[in-house]
Amino acid sequence: MVDDLVERSEDQAAQAVAGRKRRPRVIAVANQKGGVGKTTTAVNLATALAAARKSVLVIDFDPQGNASTGLGVGRSVRKTTSYNVLMDGIPLDRAVMPTAIPGLSIVTSSVHLAGAELELVEREKREFRLKNAIHGCIADFEYVLIDCPPSLNLLTLNAFCAADAVLVPLQVEFYALEGLSHLVSTIERVRRAFNPTLEILGVVLTMFDKRNNLSEMVAADVRAHFGAKVYQTIIPRNVRVSEAPSHGKPVLLYDWRCPGSQAYIHLASEILKREGIAA
Repeated sequence: MVDDLVERSEDQAAQAVAGRKRRPRVIAVANQKGGVGKTTTAVNLATALAAARKSVLVIDFDPQGNASTGLGVGRSVRKTTSYNVLMDGIPLDRAVMPTAIPGLSIVTSSVHLAGAELELVEREKREFRLKNAIHGCIADFEYVLIDCPPSLNLLTLNAFCAADAVLVPLQVEFYALEGLSHLVSTIERVRRAFNPTLEILGVVLTMFDKRNNLSEMVAADVRAHFGAKVYQTIIPRNVRVSEAPSHGKPVLLYDWRCPGSQAYIHLASEILKREGIAA
């Protein structure tokens, strides 16, 4: 009988460990400033994680829908979108679409999201609609990346309330620290008011031009202020990265040998190592 109890306890412990392993990591990719490589980072990091044999879901939560386009999903085939999940109560799993990349799925975006903020104002528990919608519907994935709009609005707040952590792509430019400080302040307020477990996963420097002394100076300033939160991997300014979305492909599919592709592969590896997961 004792042996049976021990065996049963061991089985339960194994199931608990397996359950912990299955729990997806929900990451909001956010920056209130546009043009910093936010969507590019979401799309290519997701692709790199999938290449590392992780099951990944991208939730396109930006009304522009660039993440959907960048993963090759045309507007004509976007039937059930993140707008329907957020506003109509459609279960998330009904909105999930496969992509051309094995292991990578997407919930596409819709232009209707642009008006969702006004519609949300009158809704009960408006900050938690995305969290409630995805609860229990993402167990098949190891990573969920939410591509947020380039502003700190109710959509971004929903993403922050649903996420475990925030990944901040930061263009190395003169006003970088000012914008980042504002975002960090917002994340802290969200943590206090709505999501006490929310954390900053890390800051990834983007559009780095090694020929520009300002890039080096800004990178050094950001590292001085935020220390280990800044990833060692830097995403360079790269023509192939800019070209890839027009072909409906992540840059890792468009040209995996280019410096931009290699940088996103290294970023995925760095993130997995920081979280104690072998790449």
